[in-house]
Amino acid sequence: MTDETIRVEVAYAREGAQALLPVQGPEGLTIADAIERSGITQRFPEIDLTANKVGVFGKVAKLDTALADGDRVEIYPPLIADPKQARKSRAADAGAKKSDAKAADTQG
Repeated sequence: MTDETIRVEVAYAREGAQALLPVQGPEGLTIADAIERSGITQRFPEIDLTANKVGVFGKVAKLDTALADGDRVEIYPPLIADPKQARKSRAADAGAKKSDAKAADTQG
C-alpha cells in the first residue's frame, strides 16, 4: 500500500431520501471502509450490509473490493418484489386484458 489518497463517493437512495457522500482514504480502500468512513449507516439506520447489496457504478461487488480514485460506491435498497414474479403477474394481466378485448370484439 502506498501513501496516495483516493477520493470516492458513497451513494444511497430510497423513497423520499438520498445521499451522495464524498470519502477520502488510502489506496487499497475497500467498499466496506468507504461506507464506514462516510457515516451513511448512521444517517440511514435501515442499511444492513448483511442484507443490502453494494456495487461500484451499477455493478454488484463484494464489501472487500478495493476501490480506485473516482469510484462511486452504491448501496442498493432491498427489492420490494421479486422481479420474476412481478413480470409473470404483468404478463398474466396483459393476457387477460387481451382476451377480454377479443371477446368484446366478437360480441360487438
